[in-house]
Amino acid sequence: MGEWSGALETMGITMFSDQFRGKKVLLTGHSGFKGSWLALWLKQLGAEVYGLSLQVETTPSHIELLALCHKERMLDIRDQVAVHQAITDIQPDLVLHLAAQALVRKSYLQPLETWQTNLDGTLNLLESCRYSSSVKAIVVVTTDKVYLNKEQSDGYSEQDALGGYDPYSASKAACEILVQSYRQSYFSQQGVLVATARAGNVIGGGDWSEDRLIPDIIRASVSGTPLTIRYPDAVRPWQHVLDSLSGYLCLAAKLLTGDSLCAKAWNFGPASDAIFSVRQVLQTMQQYWPELSWLQGTDVPLKETNLLMINSTLAQEDLDWAPVWDFQQTALQTALWYQNYYQTGSVLSQYQLEHYQQCAREKGLPWALS
Repeated sequence: MGEWSGALETMGITMFSDQFRGKKVLLTGHSGFKGSWLALWLKQLGAEVYGLSLQVETTPSHIELLALCHKERMLDIRDQVAVHQAITDIQPDLVLHLAAQALVRKSYLQPLETWQTNLDGTLNLLESCRYSSSVKAIVVVTTDKVYLNKEQSDGYSEQDALGGYDPYSASKAACEILVQSYRQSYFSQQGVLVATARAGNVIGGGDWSEDRLIPDIIRASVSGTPLTIRYPDAVRPWQHVLDSLSGYLCLAAKLLTGDSLCAKAWNFGPASDAIFSVRQVLQTMQQYWPELSWLQGTDVPLKETNLLMINSTLAQEDLDWAPVWDFQQTALQTALWYQNYYQTGSVLSQYQLEHYQQCAREKGLPWALS
């Protein structure tokens, strides 16, 4: 799939008011699930992408399958000296910070690593950025789990209280406070616009992380072993990875124009009719991949949220952002991606990105038409 790399340079895609063309974009966590899709999209938009990540931990790996021609440094975000040197050398215009320890169950098993990666790593990045004369905007990606969860049926809005029970959620809530502190103490005086982005549970092709619902059931299906589900009735805001990334890009584009009103926290969740339980997600996926099967587990040793929803009204009204794919389309595109990969060895990422953008244009979304 390396031929995509050259093709992306000549596609001439104009979106997001062409804000990313020719910009140096530093993308942390570029080798991860979200990061690899975002690297692909930024390359298509004409950005000069620089990646910072740990070594790829999964086989297969989406970023390696894409074979993008981009510059990368494999480093630990907890290494302050290495991070500072990277910012100094690259001199980015925009920083998109996705690097994180993002697994709830792993955070229980490795709380020190989780806190150091998520909080200290973000601190290292912000501290390095405040000494850079090139950085104009920063988007720090956190999670919908930053809210003090009361298991309420209404979606949480940006002004709701932060909290976090497990180490992952708590560390990400702490990141929100850290970003606010740096915004008010340093960046607002320097003219650097900093925002945070909170998305729902993302799914899509190319995710092989451990202890995530879709990768786990795909692996189980391929191996012929039914997956054991711990929380079949847990409700989450499911969305395709491209829906969350379009939100991040809408936000980053606004920041690059100098819109200081956008330097705050934002939710990017699915439509209200995309709130489903784990069981419903699996049943929908099974419609498109009948071989998928699962069992309900009885041993549930660790606490996880049962009900979580977020409200994205602010992003829809002030950023003109909206989710593009409903849940049926999200499940279909995810199933098709994995089916195609395991049947042919090729990846549908570029095709699905194009299809997603066409759907956005058909819906008349401003970012897809500008």
